[in-house]
Amino acid sequence: MVRSDKAARILGSALFFFLVVSSAQAQPITGIWRGKMGSSKVELKLVRKDDSLIGTSYYYNSKNEYRRYSVKGYFDDKAMDVVWWDDSLLEDHLGRRFIGTGSGDALLAVADFNCPGEGVMKLDGKSSSRDNEEKGKKELHLAKGSNDPVFPDEWDFLLDNYAYCVSHPYLIDSIEQIALYPASTLPDHPLAEPPVVAKNENQPSPMSSRTTPQEIKTDEKGIEPAGNLATVPIPAQTNEQRLTSRTKVLKTVIPLKGDSIELRFYDNAEIDGDSIAVFLNGNLLREHILLSDQAYIIKIPVADLQADNELVMVAENLGTIPPNTSLMVAIVGDKHYEAHLESDEGSSALVRLVKP
Repeated sequence: MVRSDKAARILGSALFFFLVVSSAQAQPITGIWRGKMGSSKVELKLVRKDDSLIGTSYYYNSKNEYRRYSVKGYFDDKAMDVVWWDDSLLEDHLGRRFIGTGSGDALLAVADFNCPGEGVMKLDGKSSSRDNEEKGKKELHLAKGSNDPVFPDEWDFLLDNYAYCVSHPYLIDSIEQIALYPASTLPDHPLAEPPVVAKNENQPSPMSSRTTPQEIKTDEKGIEPAGNLATVPIPAQTNEQRLTSRTKVLKTVIPLKGDSIELRFYDNAEIDGDSIAVFLNGNLLREHILLSDQAYIIKIPVADLQADNELVMVAENLGTIPPNTSLMVAIVGDKHYEAHLESDEGSSALVRLVKP
């Protein structure tokens, strides 16, 4: 028993040392960054979580005039490249609180992490509109400052106690949830209480109407009456038409490295006949991809890609269990990135591929 207790203490000490070292390595990018993106003043709070980044961004004129977004991103500590983007708009500059998909003001940023002098850390690069790379391109210059925020929030505890929180990962997850759903927003937020939908017992469910074809009534000559126009089949859209007519929803941003990127597509739920088409920068790359538990692989040379690229997954059908769901695994060098994608008849999943 004594020996096992001693071994446990040694193991615990080794684990604590490993966590402290890991948190120390993550500390340079973790913290509060301030500066400008174009003419906008910015306070950016970044927290490293493995290879990913989470946090919040404030674009402000004053303490009373600002926009706040939740932030997601990646950090490559070998190449010292940082990619992050505004994920969800949490507060607007008028103080009206709501949670939802960010507006056209949401930004995607690509920067170099550099230390030009002792104790000086900077992020220099460019930002563009998250949803349109040609819109709102701006120079960005941020410097890491003290942990005294212009905008105090729930992230400050994590930043002040980062080494402790790394050894208790559930704390990071909890703080992230609190940041996404501040208590003051929940009573007024439409998702706080699920809406009650009255059920019409006489109305067939969507699944029953999809799986049971309705009988088309004709006259004695076999001709369908003019009043039965609702049963006339609508011509199927082409994938190009589906691309242009549906809203593109950003799911993730992947930094590009090396010679090529390998994309692997799987069905993300029960295999139910989902099929997709994949577009790259508006051009059809593949279509009629039937998703299963076996990977459908596409390899793209990085040299053939632009600095900023749009990869769009368009649902060709909804399978037997809507919506169309897929898992995309992107392999870039020795890095693996996962994106859980959903597409339906109104929206398509968008992934940005960027060169740092």
